[in-house]
Amino acid sequence: MYEKIVAPTTGSKITFKDGSPIVPDDPIIPFIRGDGTGVDLWPASQKVMDAAVETAYGGKRKINWFKIYVGDEACDVYGTYQYLPQDSLDAIKEYGVAIKGPLTTPIGGGIRSLNVALRQIFDLYACVRPCKYYAGTPSLHKTPELLDVIIYRENTEDIYLGIEWPKGSETGKKLIEFLNNELIPATPEHGKKQIRLDSGIGIKPISKSGSQRLVRRAIAHALRLPKDKQQVTLVHKGNIMKYTEGAFRDWGYELATTEYRAQCVTERESWVLGNKEQNPDISLEDNARLIDPGYDALTPEKQAKIRQEVADVLFAIWDSHGSGQWKEKIMVNDRIADSIFQQIQTRPGEYSILATMNLNGDYLSDAAAAIVGGLGMGPGANIGDECAVFEATHGTAPKHAGLDKVNPGSLILSGVMMLEYMGWQEAADLIKKGLGAAISNGEVTYDLARLMEPPVPELKCSEFAEAIIKHFAD
Repeated sequence: MYEKIVAPTTGSKITFKDGSPIVPDDPIIPFIRGDGTGVDLWPASQKVMDAAVETAYGGKRKINWFKIYVGDEACDVYGTYQYLPQDSLDAIKEYGVAIKGPLTTPIGGGIRSLNVALRQIFDLYACVRPCKYYAGTPSLHKTPELLDVIIYRENTEDIYLGIEWPKGSETGKKLIEFLNNELIPATPEHGKKQIRLDSGIGIKPISKSGSQRLVRRAIAHALRLPKDKQQVTLVHKGNIMKYTEGAFRDWGYELATTEYRAQCVTERESWVLGNKEQNPDISLEDNARLIDPGYDALTPEKQAKIRQEVADVLFAIWDSHGSGQWKEKIMVNDRIADSIFQQIQTRPGEYSILATMNLNGDYLSDAAAAIVGGLGMGPGANIGDECAVFEATHGTAPKHAGLDKVNPGSLILSGVMMLEYMGWQEAADLIKKGLGAAISNGEVTYDLARLMEPPVPELKCSEFAEAIIKHFAD
């Protein structure tokens, strides 16, 4: 079946039903070592995961690892420029769940990004990035422990779809001329806008189906969290990009108030309900005035629309959500993208799950990771309905490759996410416990050691893994 790889002779396949994995006790899981420091990170991470599974289940469960090749290592095996061989794609498709170290983005034509290619090939539409602080991790923020968020980033649309043309290209010029001469003038709201002829041009598609399947996963995740963390925030720039990012927000609210009506309340609905709870005799107009402070300055038509909104909310959900019942529901709200970058720093405890589009999510996940200790401690997963790939979120750092020096925390914590996804929570909890204890005890790699006060001796990558395992017994 495969050209140059051989699957394990023992173990079983993970299958999927309704978008969720069905995991045997002996799953075969393909792994991609990764480029650069992957040569150090993967052995350390595998050692920690295997030890956790053995400790948690006493031999009743075991991962059967299947080595496959992507990136520079694939070129060594399959030939020049064979960064993404069919063997590896077939293995990921067959076994469903995979994990990988960091990959180099090829220079030159062809594949723009191996990471993006894998997400698009397997329709891994949800990029999931938890950002949680482990006590003792050096951070430039005074209270990094207050941030505990999970970012759900749409993975397959937005400008990352990669549909663009360079300045001066024949297709680009034709598209600009068509937009300038035909489409823009035909849309009155665009006025006399024109695209400069010396522009590069790209397409930003945001679909209803793509948006809602991401928000669906985010809400489903929120249902599994403790009550005080059951919140989903839709992050967007809809005040400017009304038909793409604004539509993402609207479609997210639509999903929450239809498919998850019994489990969700929107922030604005909670205001309407709360106002009536505080004053049972409040009029529709006074309620409208409280939920929209600019009410009195609005036109009569807009005032009527807000009064109707209040009436609709009370009619539809007062019995099911009123009298304080909404406080037990998942809160769905939205924030403008630039504002959320400030708020995760100034009001971090107010947020739990952030659901957003591709580009916003790229920025936001790295910014949040910086607060809790950097990308070296940032795990990631790319999840679809029939496949999931877990990954280190940082680069390959080739100058450190083979030195047994770098921090394996990102890949180890991605392994934690994989174990949780598989339902092996006991093993995942062991790793989180061991990692937290090692950091608190000052047993860390150079990147963390150099920032600690007082300074602590630095451990090698492999030694950090051993320290984590040692603390399983604490």
